[in-house]
Amino acid sequence: MASSRRRHHFFTRGRWLIPAITVASVFLLLFFFLSILAPSPNGNRIFLLPRRDSSGENDDAIEDFPLPVPAKEKVSKRDMWSSRNSNLFYGCSDASNKFRKAQDITHPNRYLLIVTSGGLNQQRTGITDAVVAARILNATLVVPKLDKSSYWKDSSVFSDIFDVDWFIKYLAKDVTVVKELPLRKGQIWLPYRMRVPRKCSDRCYIHRVLPVLKKKHAVQIMKFDYRLANSLDTDFQKLRCRVNYHALKFVDPILRMGEKLVQRMRMKSKHFIALHLRFEPDMLAFSGCYYGGGDKEREELGKIRKKWRTLPESHPDKARRHERCPMTPEEVGLMLRSLGYGEDVHIYVASGEIYGGNETLTPLKALFPNFYTKDTLASKDELEPFSAFSSRMAALDFIVCDESDVFVANNHGNMAKILAGRRRYFGHKPTIRPNGRKLFRVFLNKNYMSHKEFVYRINKYQKGFMGGPKEMSPTWGVFHENPYSCICEKVDNSIGGEVSNSTSHVETFTRVTNTNYDPDTPDDPEVDVLLSD
Repeated sequence: MASSRRRHHFFTRGRWLIPAITVASVFLLLFFFLSILAPSPNGNRIFLLPRRDSSGENDDAIEDFPLPVPAKEKVSKRDMWSSRNSNLFYGCSDASNKFRKAQDITHPNRYLLIVTSGGLNQQRTGITDAVVAARILNATLVVPKLDKSSYWKDSSVFSDIFDVDWFIKYLAKDVTVVKELPLRKGQIWLPYRMRVPRKCSDRCYIHRVLPVLKKKHAVQIMKFDYRLANSLDTDFQKLRCRVNYHALKFVDPILRMGEKLVQRMRMKSKHFIALHLRFEPDMLAFSGCYYGGGDKEREELGKIRKKWRTLPESHPDKARRHERCPMTPEEVGLMLRSLGYGEDVHIYVASGEIYGGNETLTPLKALFPNFYTKDTLASKDELEPFSAFSSRMAALDFIVCDESDVFVANNHGNMAKILAGRRRYFGHKPTIRPNGRKLFRVFLNKNYMSHKEFVYRINKYQKGFMGGPKEMSPTWGVFHENPYSCICEKVDNSIGGEVSNSTSHVETFTRVTNTNYDPDTPDDPEVDVLLSD
């Protein structure tokens, strides 16, 4: 009996002891996790750069501004100025033997005219696709007309920006091109105007445009932006490359000034980075982004946003998660320093008016003091022939970005896409596209992680976004950004073998496929106009 009472007493004590131990364990685990997640006593001042608070006031305490990545710190063993295995790939856009000469297939009484839309680089995609459309229709192409009425109000014509004689001569075997629509019975010939759906396939052109062209003989397609399908037969894709990378050459005045800017950057440093910052007020307003400037920022950008009546209500957090918002100059600088580019690196910034002016640029300039633009490299007199024309000024930036050792695109607009594709075609020069969907979270929580963890995550999430060979599968992105049909791979260097990526299954190294890229092109023409440059 006594033994039974002792067992009952022990059982009663144990019954209360187990919950007590459980509660204590929970508190210990909670304390452990809080100690990890909580910011350090110093608040990780390593990342605290000048920024606006919710009231729009600026906390301009810049005395605690240590650089996030020391210039001499080795982040990785990769060559920061070239892409791995780039020597195994090269651009190849020659037509196949099956691609007949233009003189054999062009009908004498068919003329195609197009009117481009948007800024310089959106117009470039339209011109490229217009040549292919003319080839599909076996028609003569009239030199495209540039958009003069959209956001930029640029009065430039084709021959002000591109060498029209070179354009006609280079494409002579592929498509017949004339400068003007010829007279009809001695009188001016007014073409029939029409529209085609966006991303219209070759079959779409045959069924929609060809019957009209046979009847009217001259057709003008309006607002010609993204009016040709992304995926076409290989010979048509290679024609796209011949147009974009060879036939479209800037006129001599633009080329000479662009080359001067490049030479002046080279005189300052052996290597340099070109950054397309795209942090102008119109871009931020259109994207519906918010950067912590309080009521002042909301009012300023909201006023600009009202210019586009079709825009829905803005959702800044959603826009940032979906990579619609450019990173701030500070974030771009932190990303580059984390990737190993030190404070001694020279940076050329291609951009218009920066929202917030010099105050917004201060953190980037502190991270990279060797900071240049075309306005700091050239005199006002040198830029005077171009300064009144947005497309010509954009062309100068295009040249410097194209010639840079590393190009950084801070948005997914047309200039970023065109340059990314061009740099792949001409040797896979490093082209950094921020992985916005991942980096968004890193920057949001940067004050809750160590410096080492921050750098690790930046490098981890940027794998597959650095412009190296085979980063993107042929099914990802628009063709102007990912011209897979025009990239050939050397199979055996000893015998000079080669194979096109459009048909090759040969892998010479592990493929890193970018699965975070959104291949869809915006269906709203206004979006294209804003993202064009």
